[in-house]
Amino acid sequence: MMIGLAVGIDYSVFILSRYRSELAVGRPPEAAAGIAAGTAGSAVVFAGVTVLIALAGLSLVKIPFLTVMGLGAAATVAIAVLAALTLLPAILGLLGHRLVPKPGSRAARREQAQAVTVLGERWASFVTQRPLRTLVITLLALLVLAIPALSLKLALADNSSAATGSSPRVAYDVVSAEFGPGFNGPLTLLVETDAATAPTAAASEIADRVKSLPDVAAVSAPQPGTDGRSAVLSVIPKSGPHDPATTNLVRTIRAQAPAIAQSTSAQVSVTGPTAVAIDVSDRLSSSLLPFAALVVGLSLILLLMVFRSIIVPLKAALGFLLSIGATLGAVVAVFQWGWFADLIGVSSTGPVISFLPIILVAVLFGLAMDYEVFLVSRIREAFVHGAEPTAAIIKGGRNATRVVTAAALIMLSVFAGFVGTPDATLKTIAFGLGIGVFIDAFVVRMTLVPAVLALVGRAAWSLPSWLDRNIPDLDIEGAQLTDSALSATDLQRTPEQTIRQG
Repeated sequence: MMIGLAVGIDYSVFILSRYRSELAVGRPPEAAAGIAAGTAGSAVVFAGVTVLIALAGLSLVKIPFLTVMGLGAAATVAIAVLAALTLLPAILGLLGHRLVPKPGSRAARREQAQAVTVLGERWASFVTQRPLRTLVITLLALLVLAIPALSLKLALADNSSAATGSSPRVAYDVVSAEFGPGFNGPLTLLVETDAATAPTAAASEIADRVKSLPDVAAVSAPQPGTDGRSAVLSVIPKSGPHDPATTNLVRTIRAQAPAIAQSTSAQVSVTGPTAVAIDVSDRLSSSLLPFAALVVGLSLILLLMVFRSIIVPLKAALGFLLSIGATLGAVVAVFQWGWFADLIGVSSTGPVISFLPIILVAVLFGLAMDYEVFLVSRIREAFVHGAEPTAAIIKGGRNATRVVTAAALIMLSVFAGFVGTPDATLKTIAFGLGIGVFIDAFVVRMTLVPAVLALVGRAAWSLPSWLDRNIPDLDIEGAQLTDSALSATDLQRTPEQTIRQG
């Protein structure tokens, strides 16, 4: 729901903004809608595809609930893209001239006379005047903010993270205080034997062996199964579910399983909520780098075709890595270290939810590429139409910064609405996504990206000749479309209208 609300509005805002810009320079509604769909609409398609790649990539982790989340959100994004390309133009057609900026309004003067200096233009001018200094300061700030991420600890949420005073939290605290923290996270051992071995006898022998392990508080009596070949034991650790000692205990029992099987002729498996949570965290940790590499790699290829540049996709990917690092640093500082926790109602601190990093990578990468496409497509459009590299950055900032700002603020408002929920899992996800959007949109895309483009100049838009010949020209800047639409528009005008427009 968060993703659907956010991208659905963002994509419509981007196309609608371009449509009104074309109306402001005198194009008739049909031509303006065509150009908006061919430029901003094309950018929306490719931005949406990057989000789809990132979200659908969650299925590669092979954890069912993440697969459902990823594919469900991806379907929502696909519907948002289709609505922006079909339903929105239909609505624009119904409204006709009603969306034309009023003569003399700031919107009209901004597009026609170019006499109004907007904040995005001033900021782009400031960044391009001092690109190296801006780049260094921004990099240092992001790296400092990412330092807490080095202390990141992951675990699935349990009742210890429930709201203070809630029934689950009270029960958890009482059990820990009166019986010991391990009673909140018992381990279940399944003992399986062949037909010649009594499962209860084997389980009793295994229980005696497990009792001698460090961090074991108690082991229950074996409970035989109905098949005559299995029994279960309940193992109570001395430590809590999130304690590293409990993780070590699970791994120790599993490591000794082959030796136990050899001496007792019984197979031992460790399960239960605590063991499952440890396994899920391990799976997520081991899947994060391959998942990120695949998603970023596919999107780099897509951006290479869109912008016909090597530097732009590489810059986009590196900027995203900085955004993720800084975001995880902020999450660790608040939810693990407790900094400013009271301001957002965090009732307890501890390990970060184990699936948060991979969700942040999937969602924020898609949104980061949205902002990248929205901003850089307008910069490249200005460059393709003849502007010098620095002038193109300033013109692109003038035209796109307000749209990216509006899109980011929409995202922030959606995510902020979920930060106030008492559910610790949802609160952490919403906070991480909100901080990530802020950092990526305002620090990376609006500051770091223009600084890098200003430093590299024309090289940002160049490709090796062999590569330039072998990739399709997608023309999301609408160079051909704008020329043909302009010709069609001129044919519809009388000579007097053409003179007035000139």
